[in-house]
Amino acid sequence: MNEFKKDIQSKNNDVVDSGLGFIFSFLFFFIIFFTGVVVNVIGS
Repeated sequence: MNEFKKDIQSKNNDVVDSGLGFIFSFLFFFIIFFTGVVVNVIGS
């Protein structure tokens, strides 16, 4: 048997982890975009 399957470090579901990664990266880029829009509106 594979020795890595015997000693699992994380028992989390990979779909949940990838979903959270997608959500956090989406929020990060949305905040950057929103900040740029606010600066553009204030500057004009």
